Amino acid sequence: MTQTLIDALSAPDSSIRLRAALAAGTEPDPALVDTLVHRSGVEPDFFVRDMLTWALTRTPPSATVPRVLAQLDSTSAQARSQALHTLSKIGDRSVYRHVTDLLHDPDDDVARTAWRTAVALVPDEEVADLAAALAAELGRGDREVQRSLSRALSALGESATSVVDTASASDSEAVRIHADATRHLMNDPDGDFADAVEQARRALTLRGAPVRVDDADR
Repeated sequence: MTQTLIDALSAPDSSIRLRAALAAGTEPDPALVDTLVHRSGVEPDFFVRDMLTWALTRTPPSATVPRVLAQLDSTSAQARSQALHTLSKIGDRSVYRHVTDLLHDPDDDVARTAWRTAVALVPDEEVADLAAALAAELGRGDREVQRSLSRALSALGESATSVVDTASASDSEAVRIHADATRHLMNDPDGDFADAVEQARRALTLRGAPVRVDDADR
């Protein structure tokens, strides 16, 4: 049965791979862990990857965590990102230090997953340090990357307030705008990030506008 599942997990048809991953999680078998971890790093279909992660969470952490952690050193961005995602679902906080090694990963998708995973696993005594590490990434990437970072900082609550305030005075305009947009989200977690960025941009423009003499005298 094990070999049949191993073969099915790499079948050309994604529906077969999905059913195989479901079967692997329904009746967990530590003998399948290596295959599940490997397939997570190369599987092209999102739904199959998600099912592979679920299957790994159904297997005892003592069998899965060491193998998943090893993927964090992979040269494949997908393997690193999926390993981080799986660790967040397993929820073992003892791996937190390994996760922080990827907070500044050069691949945006890996970094975004590391931010989310770190927020999920951070010990209470490490929250302030995590906020500072995340704030160092302000201004990075496109709108989606920046949204992910702002959400991660917002999830840290008051611990992120001071580092975001400091970043608002950065020499970098991109960092200042991103920091101000993040503050908007911290004050309004349900707010739209694009609107928050535009508000931050307008505020920055107004702060830099020349002051008319008659306005200054009022």
